[in-house]
Amino acid sequence: MRRCGLISVVAISLVLCIAGCSSMAPGIQFSKATIVEGDEAKEVNPAIELITPALVKSEQQAREQRALEDVSVLMKPAQPYRVGAGDVLSIVVWDHPELSATMLPPLPAAGMGAIGVAASPMQPGSGFEIDQNGMLDFPYAGRIKVAGLTPSEVHALLSKRLATYLRDPKVTLKVQHYRSQRVYVDGEIKLPGVQPINDMPMTLTEAINRAGGMNPLADQSRILLTREQKTYAINLPQLVQRGINPALIMLANGDLVRVMSRDDNKVFLSGEVSSPRALPMRNGRLTLNEALGEAGGINPVTGDARKVYVVRRSVGSSRVYQLDANAPGALAVAEGFELQPKDVVYVAATALTNWSRTVSAMIPGSLPTAVIATTPAPGR
Repeated sequence: MRRCGLISVVAISLVLCIAGCSSMAPGIQFSKATIVEGDEAKEVNPAIELITPALVKSEQQAREQRALEDVSVLMKPAQPYRVGAGDVLSIVVWDHPELSATMLPPLPAAGMGAIGVAASPMQPGSGFEIDQNGMLDFPYAGRIKVAGLTPSEVHALLSKRLATYLRDPKVTLKVQHYRSQRVYVDGEIKLPGVQPINDMPMTLTEAINRAGGMNPLADQSRILLTREQKTYAINLPQLVQRGINPALIMLANGDLVRVMSRDDNKVFLSGEVSSPRALPMRNGRLTLNEALGEAGGINPVTGDARKVYVVRRSVGSSRVYQLDANAPGALAVAEGFELQPKDVVYVAATALTNWSRTVSAMIPGSLPTAVIATTPAPGR
């Protein structure tokens, strides 16, 4: 009897120890979090949002609204090309060959002098260059401010200036070298680098095609366009699905287009799933239901289907969503909940699994040893 009582005491003590140390159970704990304010650390309860049909609907509407706003800002009518500093103009005054760039004195070897005339050993007398102040030097016309004007406007201004000295001047003007405006394309592109903007409107698809197209690892659903310190996310398959032509997205001088890689567009599954792994998204889309299915589902022995969490990094903080997979219609809700890149899907363990792992971590083999030690020997 004394030995049976000792067994009971040992078992009860272990259970109480496990219950008291439940906060030390292995795995991610969502019951509390710690924040640091100054020199003090405070424990707070994280805001956990339940994944419901209402949440799925609101997030879908917000996602569509955000995508439409980004695209609407970038879709503007094509504008005529406007010359700027560095552009080289080809100017011919008919019946006055002495005004041609080829008839003017060549530049010195050091490249100084003859301001406004672009020339080099490879391109002698190639044309008239607009200087860094946006000024154009031309015989008889003098220095003219042309930066920001269209070639037609420059032609009209130059003809008016020459009319003071020449009778009815016939002027032919065109841009010979486009050097004042450019966009930058990098990422998963075959030929990353600078793409100059010319008289043809520079669209998103035009810039990508000029760069040789996308690499096999390119993620067409994640193209980032940075303009004046603001970044827009462009999803090409989504635009095509909505009947929006991506060729209508106009680029401007200084734009940076970056095509992201599919390797940077993954969702991570951990915890009590059959096969923890990192999953790439398909054309920028992966639902919670699809992610769990790819990982083999929730472990039926150790996983707690009521505690399926999605941890998402937001600006300045993190958001935690919870799905009760045992609830009626949970699979339908999970199919509508779309994940985002870098989301972490975590399935918590059951209470019994946590207790077992806690005991094994604290005192390996303690309960079997205690039972064996207190068991009466045969024949006693």
